[in-house]
Amino acid sequence: MSPVTIEQADGVAISLQDLLVEDRDIAQVLDDLALFSANFLSRDRAVLCGVTLREDRRSTVVASSSEDAWHLDEVQAGCGEGPCLEAQETGEVIAVPDTGRETRWPRYMTEVKNWGLRSVLAVPLQITGSARGAMNFYTRDQCAFDPEDAAAIEDYVKLASKTVTIAHRIATHAGHAADRKAAMQSRTVIDVAVGILMAQNRCSQDEAFTILQRASSNRNVKVRDLAENLVTTIGRGTPTTAFTR
Repeated sequence: MSPVTIEQADGVAISLQDLLVEDRDIAQVLDDLALFSANFLSRDRAVLCGVTLREDRRSTVVASSSEDAWHLDEVQAGCGEGPCLEAQETGEVIAVPDTGRETRWPRYMTEVKNWGLRSVLAVPLQITGSARGAMNFYTRDQCAFDPEDAAAIEDYVKLASKTVTIAHRIATHAGHAADRKAAMQSRTVIDVAVGILMAQNRCSQDEAFTILQRASSNRNVKVRDLAENLVTTIGRGTPTTAFTR
């Protein structure tokens, strides 16, 4: 396998960009990336691909090109050890020429050998921001990834990293927007409930909110849930927040 040429890079870049065209969550994008990567790199031998992506304080997303790749990456995550996790944390390319002779990560390697895979190459994704990730490549042949192959795959992963970076940014922005929307909706329900209490008790806004907080504490119910129950009971429906685009 020769290094990726400029002509190939242009074609690959377009194919990778196409993964972002449809409106899907990041797990689906990474699954498609893993499948595309496996197909692209399977030339003289079959290559399996797995992708892991982890963001601080959030769970790891695991994607795969096949059930075999998914199983092995799940085992790796469960063991808490393996070449992909090490590449993800260190930013270094990790090569396993022969799983039968590998002494690192014994629990994980036992499963890889039992699954009939003999070579592994883990390449870190170059992602801007707080996320870390890596791509795992497996084959059933010994010493399948020579230096030339590894260089070609590293070139490919550099291109794939841009797709992952964009997908991660889209997911992050969507998550922040959803959080803001949920917060505004909660604020609306609470404000309406406070207005009801002001009318019922002929009190100020601060006094009404204190009544709501005290009831929430006494009943061990969240303020938002108590407010929604009050509004639903009095107004026969939950108020909604109008959002403009």
